[in-house]
Amino acid sequence: MKQKRSTRSGSAFKTPGVSIEEVHDLPPSIAEVPSAVPAFIGYTAKARKLAANDLHLIPTKIRSFTEYVNYFGDPGSEIIELAVSDASNGGYAVDSISPSIPNYPLYYCLRMFFDNGGGECYVVSVGVPPAPVSRKDLLKGLDTLQGQDEPTLVVVPDAVKLAYGEYAQVAQSMLRLCSGMKDRFAILDAWGGDQKPDNRVQVSGNPFTTKTVIDANRQAFVGDLKYGAAYYPYLETSLKCCYNLNNGKVPSNVVLYFRGKKRDVCEYWNSDKKLYAFVETTLQNHFLTLPPSGAVTGVYVGVDTNRGVWKAPANIALNSVRAPAILVDEITHESMYLDSVAGKSINDIRTFPGKGTLIWGARTLAGNDNEWRYVSVRRFFMMVEESLKKSTAWVVFESNDAATWAKLRAMIENYLTLKWRDGALQGTKPEEAFYVKCGFGSTMTAADILEGRLVVEIGMAVVRPAEFIVLRLEHKVQTS
Repeated sequence: MKQKRSTRSGSAFKTPGVSIEEVHDLPPSIAEVPSAVPAFIGYTAKARKLAANDLHLIPTKIRSFTEYVNYFGDPGSEIIELAVSDASNGGYAVDSISPSIPNYPLYYCLRMFFDNGGGECYVVSVGVPPAPVSRKDLLKGLDTLQGQDEPTLVVVPDAVKLAYGEYAQVAQSMLRLCSGMKDRFAILDAWGGDQKPDNRVQVSGNPFTTKTVIDANRQAFVGDLKYGAAYYPYLETSLKCCYNLNNGKVPSNVVLYFRGKKRDVCEYWNSDKKLYAFVETTLQNHFLTLPPSGAVTGVYVGVDTNRGVWKAPANIALNSVRAPAILVDEITHESMYLDSVAGKSINDIRTFPGKGTLIWGARTLAGNDNEWRYVSVRRFFMMVEESLKKSTAWVVFESNDAATWAKLRAMIENYLTLKWRDGALQGTKPEEAFYVKCGFGSTMTAADILEGRLVVEIGMAVVRPAEFIVLRLEHKVQTS
């Protein structure tokens, strides 16, 4: 047995029975696929590149928020309704503003995505308002991703606007898509994230059944749970709604309920400038509540870019966020994060003095799965598997012999050594971090070779988040 060293950077590898002439001309090194390319699905104000609606149900790659607005518009036509009453001091009081959560949140979620580190992404427009948010439309949008190779994250912010049962169907379809293709991961907004976790909501009408918000979400999440993660609660953002007062001309997109009358606020432009000014000031100071997936997805991209996909996308402060819509304490955090019954972990977002609003969870929905419990572990394996698949396609129609096996091992070992040096894998030396097997008697039988199968087995010890840090303090008590 001879030990040969790769001509590329990396550790030594053994090639039993193969001469150096057979392995010196190695194929190109592994080309790593992007790990964080989200695909956002939802309703847009328009879907136009060259002609009206020519981007409808067409996955479209964008690189900036400006590009999104150029192709898909802004929600300036979405109707905002204000109820205003007379105040005792002679002024006015706001009774309500609706919708508190935009009917079509995709535009705002894209803003949160780019504000939190987002970059290249895909957008699938499933319709144009005022069409009601429809489960069928969102599922059609999901179907368009079947033929797309590049997206690695799937996000559907509009799903939270559906009724509970329809939301559950969309969530399950997202998990089914990701587990079926095995190269992408679903980021889900917990349904009812603007309500307290122990509030009871209806989950069935026949028979009438209610569950707490958290239990209802756990019931909705069915499928291969390691391919998705859920986040709670919604976020009070620093974004303002898109209102267009049209320079005081009717029509605008703001409807005012005042003294029993329902009118376009611009009708008061001349007749009651004080009321008009009050409404305008109210809109300027009104901040939106949004599902968290846009901001969370931006963090995924930012962490992957700055640290690596093996770093957990957690304990990261969110930009353009004023506070979580619901404050989560430590007891509630544990009840959501650690599910001893079904194992369905839900990641919460919390606020801490001096630190801001942080993502405070790093688990997939498969919270009790020792192998695939963590988002970073699941996504790292997906990235490595997809990179190896594409970079080793050259072996098709090559001779299924020891020389080919040695080249494959060399490629993969060199790549994984670089990942170990980057800090993605555990161990003080490469042999403790990973192994690569490929050869007759180890991964293949004579029947495999006769049938044209080349089997490679790879094991990796991926770094995992330190969730629980135990501090033991000891005070010496005076005894005399």
